Amino acid sequence: MEVELADGVTTVRIDHPPVNAFDLGLVDDAVATVRSIEGPIVLTGAGACFSAGVDLRAIIEGGAGYTDRFLAAISDAFLAVFDHPAPVVAAINGHAIAGGCVLAMAADIRLMSTGLIGLSEVEVGVPFPVAALEICRYAMGTSVTRAVLEANNIDVQSAAQRGWIDEVVAPEELMARAVGIARALGQHSPTAYAAMKVQLHRHAREAIDAGAELDANVKAIWCSDETRARMSAFLGALR
Repeated sequence: MEVELADGVTTVRIDHPPVNAFDLGLVDDAVATVRSIEGPIVLTGAGACFSAGVDLRAIIEGGAGYTDRFLAAISDAFLAVFDHPAPVVAAINGHAIAGGCVLAMAADIRLMSTGLIGLSEVEVGVPFPVAALEICRYAMGTSVTRAVLEANNIDVQSAAQRGWIDEVVAPEELMARAVGIARALGQHSPTAYAAMKVQLHRHAREAIDAGAELDANVKAIWCSDETRARMSAFLGALR
């Protein structure tokens, strides 16, 4: 994670080539980074991709123990963004797929310039951890059912029509616009802003906090031989 503070706004850039996929090291770094920041954040990706989601090869090669640690850590990463008391603006500079889409949904405001966005977990053969699904339910509203069950990745204009993103911004204007919004939101009372986020997120947070049994089932499915076979088949089809 690359971090740059300028004029009261911290830009956090996911920098994990080639597609900023999440492995355990990156996720642990993301949690520590976001939790260490005070004030407004702009979250973006390095290169031409915001994030393509979970590094499935790392899951397959790491085994059950790695998968258990990873699922707990990635939920913590989503919640570090979702629970950040100050403004968080996602500057989606390219594809935001699966976990990358969830991370974008965890922000307060989402701007997107190019690429595809969507929740493709069902296509891969894995269910969502509770935190991921509840964050998407909060951000996507009623369209979350279609997003999850169809597992399609859609373009920028379609995402704007569904309300997944707040603005479509030209690539050359994306970062300036995101930083400007984060700075403007940061002018509000920090105490009031944080309190409003807690209230807005209350129902999602209650569902997440009550989801231990569901998450145990999610972990079991991710670790099963059937799921690993599906992951391998999915990766093979990409070649």
